[in-house]
Amino acid sequence: MDYAKSGFAKRGESTQGIELLALHRITKLIGKAVDLETTLASVLKVLNDTMQMERATLLLLDKMTGRLMIKVSCGLTTQEKQRGVYRPDEGVYGKIFQTKAPFVVPDIHSEPLFLNRTGSRPAFSKERLSFLGVPVLMQEKTVGVLSVDRLFGSDVSFDEDVRFLTVLATLMAQFITLHEEIERKEAKLQEENRSLKAKLHSRHDGHYIIGHSKPMQEVYSIIEKIAPSSATVLLLGESGTGKELVAKAVHESGGRKDKAFIKVNCAALPETLLESELFGHEKGAFTGAHATRPGRFELANKGTIFLDEIGEMPLALQAKMLRVLQEKQFERIGGSKTYDVDVRIIAATNVGLEQAVEEGNFRADLYYRLNVVPIQLPPVRERMEDIPLLLNHFLSMSNQRNGKKLMLTSELLDFLIDYPWPGNVREMQNMVERMIILAEGDRLTLADLPPNVLVRRNSAAGGAMLVQDEAAIAPPVAEAPLIIRGRKSLQQLEKEEVEAALRRHGWVQVRAARELGLTQRQIGYRIKKYGLSRLDAYR
Repeated sequence: MDYAKSGFAKRGESTQGIELLALHRITKLIGKAVDLETTLASVLKVLNDTMQMERATLLLLDKMTGRLMIKVSCGLTTQEKQRGVYRPDEGVYGKIFQTKAPFVVPDIHSEPLFLNRTGSRPAFSKERLSFLGVPVLMQEKTVGVLSVDRLFGSDVSFDEDVRFLTVLATLMAQFITLHEEIERKEAKLQEENRSLKAKLHSRHDGHYIIGHSKPMQEVYSIIEKIAPSSATVLLLGESGTGKELVAKAVHESGGRKDKAFIKVNCAALPETLLESELFGHEKGAFTGAHATRPGRFELANKGTIFLDEIGEMPLALQAKMLRVLQEKQFERIGGSKTYDVDVRIIAATNVGLEQAVEEGNFRADLYYRLNVVPIQLPPVRERMEDIPLLLNHFLSMSNQRNGKKLMLTSELLDFLIDYPWPGNVREMQNMVERMIILAEGDRLTLADLPPNVLVRRNSAAGGAMLVQDEAAIAPPVAEAPLIIRGRKSLQQLEKEEVEAALRRHGWVQVRAARELGLTQRQIGYRIKKYGLSRLDAYR
């Protein structure tokens, strides 16, 4: 019968006490809730144990199927739960769902709307089995139905039970709403985490760059802004700063990531071969052109082409490059057909293009076409806080390649942090690889450093002292001992490296200084400092 049209008397205070006990237990369960289904199942078990309500069931509207399905229950088998599927307009559950009002079936055996689809109720019973159902509402919208079975006599009213179940349905709705909100926030956080990981350029393999420093954060910010566009990018910076990695990052972060990324080193080939490499050639275009060959621009169509060392491109070829930038067209060598191409251009140089333009070695119009979005990559000496990260990364990779587990001593780490790194990241990677391969101990120490690194570091650190007059320099006896605890000191290693360079160049100081990266004054100071003599060296 429709509960909205019925009226029943209230029951005694003892029943109210049981209801309060049940609500107390339920609120404690919800307060300690971790898992939605487990908590809801425990709540329904309280109805069974405390209120003697059988086959307590919570049906929720499934968004995928549009059907009411049993979310949790107490007293139903797995098979019975699986059978409990209803349309939102079907049977007693459909009536409750549609009307948003409670519904009571005093005797399920005499109610045609009661479908007993689960098959959990006995088909024949001497006892009167009643069904009570209330809607589960979220923001005035029905999302499910809460129901129970009761054993009642003919003169028993249902209003207290319905009121109690309505209160409980409200608690459940609030709990489900809270759970869904938590799930949404977790999903959002996970998505943000994935997004941040995708954008984070520290400790990433592949095309990503390593570093947390402010200069690198500025680089990442520019990459993120320009990646979705097709703007031409000009990468500026010293050799070894990672221009190719940045070019890959721009490509991989944009809409062309599924297309080709083609690399061309403009300084590696002579002019004729470079033109063929870029634009391709027809068969017979020149001696050795035995077949038609597409160029790199054709291969990079819809993708990205990375022109490294663009400052070394010959002037005659720069005019053709300008046409590609302006008109997106070119012809193969020896051919007359014009090809249209859609390519994003990323160029890189370690020379000052503005100065090259002033000197007439680079076309001004090409420079301005390339310099749409310039990105200045900082040298390692300007991002010192990244040095431990870089060292740790290269150390891990080299250890893995060479089957070792070497670590850096704190003294070596301090030395490398203060080292000027003229070759930047490339120098660091090669140096770590060399030390790992040649190391004899279980840890990398100062003694494992290449001698030329010691000379260069001392040269940079002692620059203020080197400009003094040599006559004012303290004699060698004031220097630190050359042998420390059975191992060669930095001074001893430097002395041997300087002496070896002098021998290789017949004691010509200018040539030895050039090899070591020193000035003539600096190598002269070291000869005096260590008391080196050409005669002593060959005795």
